[in-house]
Amino acid sequence: MAERLPILYIKPGCPWCDEAIEFLDAHGIGYQQKDVTRDDAARAELHRKSGQTKAPMLDWHGDILADFGVDELVPFLREREVQLEDS
Repeated sequence: MAERLPILYIKPGCPWCDEAIEFLDAHGIGYQQKDVTRDDAARAELHRKSGQTKAPMLDWHGDILADFGVDELVPFLREREVQLEDS
């Protein structure tokens, strides 16, 4: 089932990554997390999918949101008709 979840690429210690994780968790949005500092394949995927090395990067079933904060994440999710639990 995890392979059907969106993928969030993160770097530990990155404040934007931490913010994205907290937001997704707080709103009950499932995702698979990949640490690009520990996983060479994940780092290569991030670069191939987004053309850059910055995190966080969200792969929402082929739709890519790269190098973002929550201000960009909310409209991205709403455009995909994601129900935010406390919205």
